[in-house]
Amino acid sequence: MAPNTLYELVRHSTREFADRTAFEMCDGERVTYAEMGRRVEEVRRTLLSAGLKPGDKVALLSSNMPNWSVCYFAVTAAGMVIVPILPDFSSEELEQILLHSEARALFVSDRLYSRLPRAAVERLDLVVRTKNLKVVAQRCHDAGSSAVPQPDDLAAIVYTSGTTSNPKGVMLTHAALCAQIGISGAIFPVGPDDTFLSVLPLSHTYECSIGMIYPFSMGARVVYIDRPPTASVLLPVLRRVRPTVMLIVPLIIEKIYRHQVLARFRSNLFWRMLYRSGSVRRYLHRVAGSRLMELFGGRLRFLGIGGAKLDRATEAFLLEARVPYAIGYGLTETAPLLAGAAPSQVRLGSTGPQAPGVELRLVRVNPATRQGEVEARTPSVMLGYYRNPEATAEAFSEDGWFRTGDLGEFDADGWLYIKGRLKNMIVGPSGENIYPEEIESVLNSHVYISDSIVTEREGRLVALVHFNTEALEARFENWREEMGMRMEQLKKEVLEYVNAKVNRFSRISEVVEKREGFVKTPTQKIKRFLYSDRKGEGSAAGRTPGDATLPPASDGRR
Repeated sequence: MAPNTLYELVRHSTREFADRTAFEMCDGERVTYAEMGRRVEEVRRTLLSAGLKPGDKVALLSSNMPNWSVCYFAVTAAGMVIVPILPDFSSEELEQILLHSEARALFVSDRLYSRLPRAAVERLDLVVRTKNLKVVAQRCHDAGSSAVPQPDDLAAIVYTSGTTSNPKGVMLTHAALCAQIGISGAIFPVGPDDTFLSVLPLSHTYECSIGMIYPFSMGARVVYIDRPPTASVLLPVLRRVRPTVMLIVPLIIEKIYRHQVLARFRSNLFWRMLYRSGSVRRYLHRVAGSRLMELFGGRLRFLGIGGAKLDRATEAFLLEARVPYAIGYGLTETAPLLAGAAPSQVRLGSTGPQAPGVELRLVRVNPATRQGEVEARTPSVMLGYYRNPEATAEAFSEDGWFRTGDLGEFDADGWLYIKGRLKNMIVGPSGENIYPEEIESVLNSHVYISDSIVTEREGRLVALVHFNTEALEARFENWREEMGMRMEQLKKEVLEYVNAKVNRFSRISEVVEKREGFVKTPTQKIKRFLYSDRKGEGSAAGRTPGDATLPPASDGRR
């Protein structure tokens, strides 16, 4: 079945897979598809008791749990509009989102309820606990109504966690969200025998579309955990759940690679010498990959990675270790998937070809580099940004293609390689296009670096680096006492390490230590505008840096 609305999806799945487990907490409650249907109807009645009507906005601020999905489907199936909010937004941002979205009701988990300003909560007509679906507060007791939604009706407003501006509300229709089912299924089919382990926030479109809506449409089982996915939490869960499918952001697998694999192979001179040999390294990676697959439960057949750029060294390890990974490319504005491939088809550094049903093209292609901005035409594209017509107009080309803001290139087979964000691009002294993300990927592959940002200062490239103090303390016995003396040597080592691996015009001039961790968005991307000295950055307005360096050449359509 190919549903056109979330209403159709709920009716089909709750009937077709009634006795199967839909969602469960690890070592907690299990909710069947039939029970999902009953709870969805219960929540719909609660919404109507508070006077809500089709088109009204309902916010959802909760940690992952089966009732998150219940609330999401209850709101959208009733013809109302869900506003899923990332849990890591600040209190100020939460209040802004509730106001801007014009939400009339809120579903909220206990832990997050205390972060909401009282004034914001008191303006709502209805507040419901996600834990047990009980009403916490109700200001309105009028009779409401629901309606069967149509494919082109607005289903969700998702507020992005921008690295360069305030959050914007992405408007996604029922048709856009349901189209992701077919797109995902054409790349990697799943079925009722699959088990998903969900570790990313459901309010992230990546997890919501591919990790909740897609498996729900196929009768699969999704398991949630109630704590952050640290290694100490994940390892026992993986052994118990034994997932077949898991979606992660690069940060998770990069930490596993650096701390569990790379650190071991660089722990002493003997291992470092062995690791330099390509054939020995590949063998060691194969052994480490087998061990990693055992840690993941032994059944994993799809490890989806998305949400940010994956470090090249980490990906090389996954490829040589034969881990069944795949990198997807997309944005919240496209619900999200635009490009991707199955694990058997991956190519190092590529996000795969355009997804089935999606068209991608490059515009303003630089003939020298064959790179241009990626534009997309997809059935999953947003309607626009809620109450922001100016930003909406800027997001689309004159002929209606969505402007991703990403710089990319295609190889001869049509496989897409993302180079970085256009807004982050730095123009070198001789007009070279420098992509900080590529330099940062090299920096972050260093065993003693946790995070980094490359920025431009007075015509020089400077690396802001947050060092991994745990790794340093493990390597050097008296690190804290000798930190001042050793730091300059460490910076010099990092400088030489990076500059030996990047092209001439991407070499950094200085390494600056950041004692505190970088401020990040709720999706764990560094807020670049807080650390840049470049003129005009940190503002949502203004031209994209480097626009003039992309000449009006062939459009590079694919």
